[in-house]
Amino acid sequence: MIKLTNLNSDDEFKKLLKLKKIHNNYFTVYFGKIYSGKTNNSLNISFVTKKKIGNAVKRNKIKRKLRSAVQKNLNKNILQKKNYAYLMIARSQAYREKFSIISEQVNKTFEKIKRIIN
Repeated sequence: MIKLTNLNSDDEFKKLLKLKKIHNNYFTVYFGKIYSGKTNNSLNISFVTKKKIGNAVKRNKIKRKLRSAVQKNLNKNILQKKNYAYLMIARSQAYREKFSIISEQVNKTFEKIKRIIN
């Protein structure tokens, strides 16, 4: 099973924000190659919500939804490039939407990323 690990340094975040991105109504995904010393069975992905979205309860619920959707789609083997890093910035519409729709959007987004990478 692939484990989700967070990006560690500020430099990794800054590098990702300069690379490719994909938008939809619920989140924005920045992605690119980030070389780290780790080559174990993990995927570098971070989930970010802005304070503008709401209080901590709302922000954490959105992050839980996104994390769960990514974990669900990992089981479908869509994300196979482990030397890539991902940054998901959530939008406020993700709070009100059902998990099934968000999971479908995550699946479509990572299929687009897979086509761009290959």
